[in-house]
Amino acid sequence: MTTVLITGGAGFIGSAIVDAALEKGWRVRVIDSLRPDVHGGDYRADPRVEFITADVRDPDALAVALFGVDVVCHQAAKVGLGVSFEDAPDYVASNDLGTAVLLAAMARSDVERLVAASSMVVYGEGNYRDSSGRSRRPAARRVEDLDAGHFDPLDSDGRPLQPELITEDAPLDPRNVYAASKLAQEYLAAAWARSTGGRAIALRYHNVYGPGMPQNTPYAGVASLFRSALERGEAPRVFEDGAQRRDFVHVRDVASANLSAIESLAGPGEAFRAFNVGSGIVHTIGDLAHALSRNTGGPGPVITGEYRLGDVRHITASSERLKSELGWSPLVSFDAGMAEFASAPLRAAVT
Repeated sequence: MTTVLITGGAGFIGSAIVDAALEKGWRVRVIDSLRPDVHGGDYRADPRVEFITADVRDPDALAVALFGVDVVCHQAAKVGLGVSFEDAPDYVASNDLGTAVLLAAMARSDVERLVAASSMVVYGEGNYRDSSGRSRRPAARRVEDLDAGHFDPLDSDGRPLQPELITEDAPLDPRNVYAASKLAQEYLAAAWARSTGGRAIALRYHNVYGPGMPQNTPYAGVASLFRSALERGEAPRVFEDGAQRRDFVHVRDVASANLSAIESLAGPGEAFRAFNVGSGIVHTIGDLAHALSRNTGGPGPVITGEYRLGDVRHITASSERLKSELGWSPLVSFDAGMAEFASAPLRAAVT
C-alpha cells in the first residue's frame, strides 16, 4: 500500500488530493503549518489522516513526517499574485526555502519520489502566432498601452498576436514574484533529482477552482473573488475587457492528476519531468464571471477596464503530454463545474 506525505494537505488543492488518496486506499500523512492568513476558522483533519502541524521549513518535523513514506506530494506554498513587491520575502521563504528544506530532508531519508505543485505562471505570457504564422512570445505589456485600453500583445506591424495553447517545451519567463518562486521550486526539484538519483514531477496547474477555495483574501484565485462578490450581493468586477483567455480546471481533476503522477513514479522515467494540468478548453475571464452570475442568480459582471501589472493577457494549456504519458483525463466540464461551484462551500474567511 502506498504511503504518501502531502505537504500543505490542509489547503484548497492539498485537501482534494488527500480525499482522492484516501479514496484510493492509500495511507496519508499531512504536514501543514495551518497559517492563519490562509486557514480561516478551525481545521479538522479526516480521522484516517496522520496530521502533523508544522512548517515545512522545520527539519526536525520533516524527519518525523518522512519516516516510512513512499512518495512526497508537495503542495505547501504561498500562492497568488500578491499585494505588492513587499510580499517577496514571504514568497521566497515560504516557497523556495520551504522546498529546499524539504528536499534536503528527503536527501537524508530514503524517499526518492516527489510530485511538486507548480503553476502556469512560470511561462509568463502564453504562446502566440503573428500575422505570418510564426510563433511569438511577446514581451511584458507596456503601461502606456494598458492605460490606453490596448490589452492584447501586438506583433511588429501593430496587429494583435493570435493566442494558442502552450506546451511544456515553451520558454519559461516568470513575470512576478510568485512566478519566480514557482520556477525556483522546479529548479530545486530537478537539482535534487539529479543529485540523489530520485525522480520528480512538476505539475503546472492552470486556473484551479472548485469547492473549498479560500475567500476574502487578495491571494485567492479569480473564481473565488467573483463567488465572494456574488455572495455579498455585488457584481463581479472584471479587469481589462474580460477577454483574457484562461484554462479553468476543477480541483478534483487536479487531484487526480497528482495521483496519476504519483503512480507513474513507481516505474522508470526521467529524473525530472514537467506537465501542464488544464482542462484543454479555452474560456475567458468574462465567461467565468457570466457563468457564476447566471448560476447564482446574482448581478451580471461589470467590466472595469482596470489592470494589474504582472498579469498576463492570455495563457491556456495543452495537457496532451499528461494525457498521453500518464493516461490522465479531466472529467469535470466547465458548465458542470461552474454550476457546482456557484453554491459550493468556500473555505472560511481569513481575518
